[in-house]
Amino acid sequence: MGIALALACAAATQLGFLCKHRGASQAQRVEWQRPLRSAKALLGKKWFAIGLGIGAGAFALHVAALALAPLSTVQAVLSTGVVMLAVLGDRLFGHKVGSRQWVGVGMTATGLGLLVLTLPSPDGTGAAFAVPGLIAFEAATLALGTLLIVSPRLGAPVHHHGALLGASAGVMFGVSDVAIKALTGSALLSPWLFVAVSAGVLAFFASARGFQEGEAVPVIACTSTAANVTCIIGGVLVFGDALAAGILLFVQIAAFALVAVAALVTPTGQAQAATT
Repeated sequence: MGIALALACAAATQLGFLCKHRGASQAQRVEWQRPLRSAKALLGKKWFAIGLGIGAGAFALHVAALALAPLSTVQAVLSTGVVMLAVLGDRLFGHKVGSRQWVGVGMTATGLGLLVLTLPSPDGTGAAFAVPGLIAFEAATLALGTLLIVSPRLGAPVHHHGALLGASAGVMFGVSDVAIKALTGSALLSPWLFVAVSAGVLAFFASARGFQEGEAVPVIACTSTAANVTCIIGGVLVFGDALAAGILLFVQIAAFALVAVAALVTPTGQAQAATT
């Protein structure tokens, strides 16, 4: 059931991202110094509001999946979102996806298939964790996400700004997801709720700004892949999700690498004129 919910979440997440990209590209530029004004401008756009509603449904599916299955398993299934992104973006939203991007889609599908086949059968929901390990992981990934957010101000090439902000949003979404997984095994009113909400807010603005700075397919692909990688690593390091043994371990590492390389190949999609 957890895997089925994660699959539905993957489809809804990508559809929501595509809707939000269309809305954000029509809104005023997101300003970090004026978060309320920026949020109001974004929510005032029909497509962004629709995407946010779809995203809320995807979030509910994600929380339910995390409560029923190990974090790394859920995120492995969510990796199919890159495939869905290419198809939905190309067929429904008018974003041209070239041959290079379809190769990336194929690599993602292959890597995901190998990963699912080599993951050991989960034992329980994988909600147990050591607090020091969780604190260290969340602190390190929050620092990485923040660095990616400010990277445009540190001299990163202009044509990479959208992708970098998309990656920062993905890392922040991953921080939030790891905290949510911790909440499924503890009391709701805990410090991890604050971490989840704070990271989610940062991800919201980083994602919207990334949509305004870059094209839909590369920005969303970077967001999805960064979130997946962050959560899969968190599942293994924080919650003790099992890795394969022997030769299957090398196959699993190759599968992770294939998905990561696919994230570099898939970006660049050229958006055609959007309609409101």
